[in-house]
Amino acid sequence: MADTSDTRTPAQIEADIRRRREVLAATLDEIGVRVHPKTIVGDAKAKVVSNIDHTLGRAYVQVNRVVSDVRAQFVDEDGAPRLERVVPVALVAVGLVGLLALGARRRRG
Repeated sequence: MADTSDTRTPAQIEADIRRRREVLAATLDEIGVRVHPKTIVGDAKAKVVSNIDHTLGRAYVQVNRVVSDVRAQFVDEDGAPRLERVVPVALVAVGLVGLLALGARRRRG
């Protein structure tokens, strides 16, 4: 059989009850704050912002990597332009701009 004797005094029992009530009151206050609609909306917004920040950070790193790779194609290790690659690309760009200008001119006329 279990021993059910309690050697605490009534004052000790009352103090224990008082402490437990205070702990329960604090816990209920915390639960009230957590389930409040403004808290839930704020937490959801914070999570979305965090995800967006994470996604933008990853995109920034990826764009940086692509830019570095493209730059490596047109610039040598010393920082000088690689003319054998720059000149053909420049010619293609000038040709495209010329074609676009001719196309726009024909549509107006």
